[in-house]
Amino acid sequence: MNKRCFVPADILIPEGVDMTKWSVVACDQYTSEPEYWENVDKNVGDAPSALRISLPEIYLGRDDTADRVSKINRTMEEYGPLFKEYKSSMIYVERTFKTGKVRRGIVGAVDLEEYDFSKDSVSLIRATEGTVLERIPPRVAVREKAPLEMPHIMILADDPGKTIIEPIASKKDTFTCVYDFELMEDGGHIKGWLIPEKEIDTLTLAYEKLADTDLFNKEHGTNCGSPLLFAMGDGNHSLATAKTCYENLKKAVSAEEALASPARFALCELVNLHDDSLEFEAIHRVVFGTDAEKLVSEFKKYCKENPADNEAQSFIIYYGENELSLTIENPPFSLAAGTLQHFLDEYIKANGGKIDYVHGDDVVKRLGSEKGNIGILLPAMPKSALFKSVAQDGVLPRKTFSMGEACEKRFYLECRKIK
Repeated sequence: MNKRCFVPADILIPEGVDMTKWSVVACDQYTSEPEYWENVDKNVGDAPSALRISLPEIYLGRDDTADRVSKINRTMEEYGPLFKEYKSSMIYVERTFKTGKVRRGIVGAVDLEEYDFSKDSVSLIRATEGTVLERIPPRVAVREKAPLEMPHIMILADDPGKTIIEPIASKKDTFTCVYDFELMEDGGHIKGWLIPEKEIDTLTLAYEKLADTDLFNKEHGTNCGSPLLFAMGDGNHSLATAKTCYENLKKAVSAEEALASPARFALCELVNLHDDSLEFEAIHRVVFGTDAEKLVSEFKKYCKENPADNEAQSFIIYYGENELSLTIENPPFSLAAGTLQHFLDEYIKANGGKIDYVHGDDVVKRLGSEKGNIGILLPAMPKSALFKSVAQDGVLPRKTFSMGEACEKRFYLECRKIK
């Protein structure tokens, strides 16, 4: 176990470009809203943009997906001269949302040797939700031949004493600012500063202390053999893709070559779970192409036939002109997302339909009210339960929680060479 698993990276930032057009939201957002991506494409136009070197998931499965991937890799090569490289660096980031909230984080790289996304992982860095293996190959197709990576990955530290990021924030005015601009599409404002080497050493010592097994168990009331140092916040499948590509590389080269490869690391942003701006929100479900009344009836039946000693859970359901409040007593799983997701997996397999994971109550209501659809609102999970739940019970049901609205997700900005 190498506790020093969040490290400086050779970070690339474009120069001489319109940064508002360069930076776009993560590819897994607005997957049921093509008008969002159409508007982004129109606004970017011919300007250099992260849009041209990423693959929004709304385009996955189309006939031209392979052509899009090839074009992404070619464009990455063409964009090479745009970047200024900051060797062995970390960047302190402040993201100001349209609400005025400020999220603080540090961009660096995680060591994939210390990350395992399997359900029973005991690694220092772990997934927080179930990884859908079918979602990895399309991402591998983009990454395996790509010369660059861009992160929308966000990892979390459970640091209630605020010993890692907050001391860096207090000194930002003495650092060199490397970007400062408005983000598109209600993304707010972002500003980044280079962190001096001596401050990197200090923050490293701070997070290493959180990797003490006895301290972890005392803080969380657990009896785990291995501490959970960093938990996935966003970008679970992107980090799983990086891990998969690295494991594939290890099969093709010597152990020494693999350990020395830049593919061993993945660029990401570290955020404190206890950052004042960080709020856990539910990720809701919309099912397309289904009989809504049958689905509701079968859901009630499923819960009644599979009771467990869990607290009651409430859902709000939209279909047609109907708005239904549904409370389940003694639900099968401890989290509402688990109860609903396990049911939907079985139901859709047997009855057909397509599920999407949606942020925003208004979007769920609008989509759910369309003919043949149903939208289901879930309650949010308290963020204080995250590390204990993952350490004690393993990964959560997929899409259990979200950190903020879609427009508050991490935007692509920094890059790093992976070849």
